[in-house]
Parts: sequence; C-alpha cells; structure tokens
Amino acid sequence: MEMLKILFASPEALPFVKTGGLADVAGMLPRVLAAAGHSVKVALPHYSTIAPELTIGAKTDIAFDLEIDDKPQILTLNRLQSGYKGLEYLMIGNDHFFDRPALYIDPKTGLDYTDNDSRFIFFCRGLMELLIKIDWAPDIIHANDWQMALLPTYLATAYDDDPFFAKTRSVYTIHNLAYQGTFPAESFPLLGLDENLFYPMGPFEFYDKVNLMKSAITYANVINTVSERYAVEIQSSDEYGCGLEGVLRSRNEDLFGIVNGVDYDEWSPSKDKFIPYKYSLSNLAGKKKNKIELINRLGLPVRENIPLIGIITRLADQKGLDLIAVAADDIFALDIQMVVLGTGDKKYHDLLRKLETKYPDKLKALLTYDNEIAHWIEAGADIFLMPSRYEPCGLNQLYSLKYGTPPVVRATGGLADTITDFDPETGRGTGFVFEAYDPEEMLEAIKRAVNRFAEKRQWRDIMKQGMRSDFSWKASAAKYIDLYHRALAKAD
Repeated sequence: MEMLKILFASPEALPFVKTGGLADVAGMLPRVLAAAGHSVKVALPHYSTIAPELTIGAKTDIAFDLEIDDKPQILTLNRLQSGYKGLEYLMIGNDHFFDRPALYIDPKTGLDYTDNDSRFIFFCRGLMELLIKIDWAPDIIHANDWQMALLPTYLATAYDDDPFFAKTRSVYTIHNLAYQGTFPAESFPLLGLDENLFYPMGPFEFYDKVNLMKSAITYANVINTVSERYAVEIQSSDEYGCGLEGVLRSRNEDLFGIVNGVDYDEWSPSKDKFIPYKYSLSNLAGKKKNKIELINRLGLPVRENIPLIGIITRLADQKGLDLIAVAADDIFALDIQMVVLGTGDKKYHDLLRKLETKYPDKLKALLTYDNEIAHWIEAGADIFLMPSRYEPCGLNQLYSLKYGTPPVVRATGGLADTITDFDPETGRGTGFVFEAYDPEEMLEAIKRAVNRFAEKRQWRDIMKQGMRSDFSWKASAAKYIDLYHRALAKAD
C-alpha cells in the first residue's frame, strides 16, 4: 500500500475542542489513517480554551509575521506528537485571533465574532506558508467545513504555480452546508487574491457577498459530504442546497458521500466507562438495569414495562423540534416516558419546561449538555427519537444501534443511509423510519415503535440487529483513502 502524506485541517478536533460532530471526525479519522500506515498531520487553531494539560510536550519551533488587512500578525506553530505512530498535531497560534472565550460565537453578543473572516483567512494563508517553512509537502490537503475552505482555494489559485505543491491535491468535506462562511464583499481583499476573481456568479460571489465554501466547492479536486443520501439531497433543491445546489450539480462527478464512523472504544455498552452496568449482544441484562438507574437519576417513577424515549439534540427546528412541538400532547397521550438532553433555541427551552410541568411523571428535560448523561441515555433508553428536517450524517442514531436502543428517524441524509425500517413480515430492520417531514408521520412511527416494544421477543431481535451493525471508522477510512487516490489522479 502506498503511504500518503495527509494534512487534515479542521477548526476543531477531539480531544482539544468540540462544538459539534466535526470534532469527533477530526479526532478519530486521522488516527485510523495513521494506523493504516499513512503520515498524517492535523492542523487546527491553538485556541486559548484548549486545556493546557492537553498540550503538554508541544514545541514552539517556528514563528513568523503574516499580514492581514495590512496589519502584521505573528503566527506561532506548536507541534505536538499525538502518541499514535504517524500522527502529529500542528496547532497554529495567534493571541489576537484565537485568545477568545469561545470558538466562533462571541458570548457577549450571542453572534458570530465580527472578524471570523480575518481569523480563518489568517489560519489558511498561514498554514500554506507554514507547510513550506517546515518543508512538508502533503500529497493530500483534506479541508473541513467553511473555516478551512480557503485551503483548496489557495492551492488552486495563489499556489497553483508553486513547485512545492506541484503534486498536492485537495479533498473538501462538507459537514453541514447551512454554514458557508459568507461575508461582506469588502472582505475579499483580505484573501490576498487577484481582485478579478470576485465577479458576479464567480467562484467567490454569492448574492453580492463572499462565500468561502462556494470557492472550495469550485476549486477542490474532490468534494464529499458525510453521507451518500446528503450528497444527493444538497444537489436537489434550495431546501437542502442552501443556494449552492447549482455549483454542487456542476461538480456532480467529483462529489461523493461517506458516512462518518463511530469510535466503539468510546461508544459501546461493553466498554462504556460512564454507564453503571456494562452489557453486550450476548448478555443484555445490563440494559434494563441501566434503565432503572437512569429513571431514578431523572426522578421519574420507575415503570419498567413502558418504553423510555431518549432525545439528545440541539434544540432547533433543523432537529425536528417543531414536529415535536406540534405532536407533543399526542406523544404524551401514549404510555411512554421521555428524557431530553440538549440546549438551543429559547422557544424550545420554554416549551420543554411547560411540558415537564404538564407531564411530570412522563418527561424530564435536561437543558444542558453532559457527556456522561448522554452515555446514560443511550444505555438506559428503550427508543431513540431523531426526527430531523435534514441530517448530513448524524451520530446518535449510530450510537443508539450499538446500545440496543432502536431509533425512530426521518428518512433524510445519514439517517436514511444508516437505519432500516422494521418490517413485521420479514422481522428485519434496525429502527422505525418515516418519510415526510410531518408531525403525523412522526407520531405514527413512534406509535409503531411503542407497539412493537410490547412484543418482547421481537423487540429483542430488533435490538440485536442494530447492535450487530458495524459503523466503525475503519470502513469509513478505507473510503476516504479511495477518495484521496481519486484526487491524486486529477491532472494538473
């Protein structure tokens, strides 16, 4: 097998910083690629919020000035060996841009930092220069989401004729198309590119603004999303394509979908360090014990023979909370209990508090995020509800399969790719799927799950089919390696 030099660039990565699923991907995929024999460097900003104990041993061995908006900024490189053979972290520091209390949103205003364009332009321009200074020319630059979108763009424009990058190709991964890195037209000079590249319908222009993601879709050698279904959906309409469906269709032959993997050392009931009772496919006894412990912890009455529905989500319309709001009274008319974990829009915080008061024996809403409780819910719930309007990949439905917690999902994006609807005639299926984004259809899917839960032998079969599913990173990483070779085959 040919060893590749891979630069994996992400605005966040475990174990350092996380706001969403991208951090999980950036934490695990590079490890698996390195374990397969490739040389991998993960590049990310050195935010001040990163706990110092996570960077013990980092070496600052280079610093240089980089001008942004005619102002010199010092870029420092902190190199950190990962402890995994073949994997190193390149942490790019700058106090002005990265010494902040949060990654992207100003806690004082609740809005994006007003200079997010400058921050990630600095990162991407600096990283390209940094690679030259450390004399490490990657075969593949793998850029993730809008914050890293300028890397394939710079490779194809500013560094197109640079012999240092003559053999380097780019892969661009879209984790969520709704966040595109759109800024005022006045931001374009900050990029340091020929001003003639900004013109109506051009690679950067988007309704008179600068769109960084659009540039990456235009210039990257290969593009992918985090599920096959989502790759199709984002080309189909404005609802999914968020205005970029046209440029995505123009790259159809270079656009692929790869479902994210799961770290089964972290998310498996036989290894889980957070849950009270471990269990496995061959011994499910711990599942019921975890349910009782969870219900007691929540302060709900223990009712072992009715299903406990778990929800772990961002409380937003995208995640189907508007469907739940409409159907709430019908859902709680069923013989069920429910636990919700997450934060988000105030209107859904208020709704859940009202429902909690109205149905005190049936609902517990935990309006926070707690990783330990998330593990308890996956292990203790009987059913997992995930009725998303759109879902590029989704991870909780994959965790739920492994924990024997059959999901109720809408057939969109990664949910459609990973969950098979239960068929009572064949006995096959790993969950309960509904098609239309409609509260009645969601309610009917929940009812099907609740009714099937009463059939204990059949329910156990559904649980086991899900637990046998394999969404490990090894399979996903192999597909990424194929994608890298596809990019490398692109002509100059």
